[in-house]
Amino acid sequence: MNNILAFLNIEFLLKENALKNWRMLFYSAFLALVMINSGHQTDRKIFRISELNKELQVLKSQYVERKSKLVALRKESRIQQVLEGRGFKVQKSTPFMLSYVTADE
Repeated sequence: MNNILAFLNIEFLLKENALKNWRMLFYSAFLALVMINSGHQTDRKIFRISELNKELQVLKSQYVERKSKLVALRKESRIQQVLEGRGFKVQKSTPFMLSYVTADE
């Protein structure tokens, strides 16, 4: 009972050899602050990672959408439609290679 009253009256911090108790108290408080700060930094990093993952998903979906549009635009039938709209005609026959004769032959 006497020990509990001494603790509640904070006698351990007021005695003549209380310096080591103060050191321990400050050390414990410092460690508590470091732990709290570390927890907050971890939370910030987790939120940042979550935001970056959402942004990554948006960018991936934009990439897939634009790539599919590009594939559709590069199709031969689409190119023919655009060229016919501008007045070009599609050649029905296959191209052939002109050969030349050298003097040795």
